[in-house]
Amino acid sequence: MKTDTPEIKTVRALRVGEQARHALSDILARGDVHDPVLEKHLVTITEVRMSPDLRHATVFVKPLLGKDEEKVLKALRTNTAYLQREVATRVQTRYAAKLKFLADESFDEGTHIDTLLRDPHIARDLAED
Repeated sequence: MKTDTPEIKTVRALRVGEQARHALSDILARGDVHDPVLEKHLVTITEVRMSPDLRHATVFVKPLLGKDEEKVLKALRTNTAYLQREVATRVQTRYAAKLKFLADESFDEGTHIDTLLRDPHIARDLAED
């Protein structure tokens, strides 16, 4: 009898996502993907979000300095089959997760919020509290 509670499934998804992130980071850092675009760019895997059944993974990436983001995403998507095989080999799960690559916008959002908070009108309102 299986007693997987939602909390256990969530913890498992987080753990497997982190393992997949490390595996992808290692693959890209070593230059195992033979792609001219990926060889020229340093890519950070900021997060991997697994679906509850661990069959799908959304991979958030950010090229160094945000340069050529679309080219890097296209190269990653072109090499998805190879990356899925490599991740499946390194992260032992029942099924090989399908990888979906997206640009990580969280840095841009953080910069935007920081800029807003530094605006003199906003800073004035915050200082009054």
